[in-house]
Amino acid sequence: MVRPDAKRLCAMTIVNSPFARKLAAFVTLSDSDLTVLSDLYRRRRVFPAGRDLMHQGQTSHPVYILADGWACSYKLLPGGTRQIVDFQIPGDFLGLRSVLFRTADHNIEPITRVEASEVMAHDLLDAFARTPRLATAVLWAASRDEAMVVEHLVGLGRRNAVERTAHFLLEMGARLKLVGIGSKAGFACPLSQYLLADALGLSAVHINRVLRELREDGLLTFQHGQVVFDDLAGLVKLADFDAAYLDHDGPLLR
Repeated sequence: MVRPDAKRLCAMTIVNSPFARKLAAFVTLSDSDLTVLSDLYRRRRVFPAGRDLMHQGQTSHPVYILADGWACSYKLLPGGTRQIVDFQIPGDFLGLRSVLFRTADHNIEPITRVEASEVMAHDLLDAFARTPRLATAVLWAASRDEAMVVEHLVGLGRRNAVERTAHFLLEMGARLKLVGIGSKAGFACPLSQYLLADALGLSAVHINRVLRELREDGLLTFQHGQVVFDDLAGLVKLADFDAAYLDHDGPLLR
């Protein structure tokens, strides 16, 4: 049996994790919620960059909670080209939709070395049964991810290359700031121009031109793995960026 003081220590440790920070944007987490989160973090695994940890069509796989590093989810087309659907950062689930669907409908590749907690489907469902508030918060997180995919679709279909790139980098900045690893000034970013191209439906050459244009206009600098918002207000205006779809205004459930 775990002593009450040990449970309290686990709760104190988990409260500053990226996952808890993210869920706290929707729900105020109780000590019992945090204890259940600690249980989900038990099995920590490390994956190297560049080797898929989940494959399209895979069955009976766990879900992961990303604790450190970046990953991307993508679909491969028959001709060998790929479309990156989204990038995952600390605090995000890897493969949540696929574990509920039973068959993975996309691939997940670590962009950097990642640390992630492995969660089996039955453990996840048991956690939801133990604390419905946590289940509601995870539903919020999944809904927010869906809202981001909708916004990406709008970007691909209706925003020009400069607007699309600016909007994407503003979104990444907001996501990273929420989990404590970014700020209004900018963020560390391991994405290459080729990865940005696969996510934004552009060529790497076009991405290079866009980033140069944003830099020359004094709006944003992306160099040496660091994104700097030189003129945040101007960048927001250019991209017509409204962060309401990210729903980061604070807990709805207390």
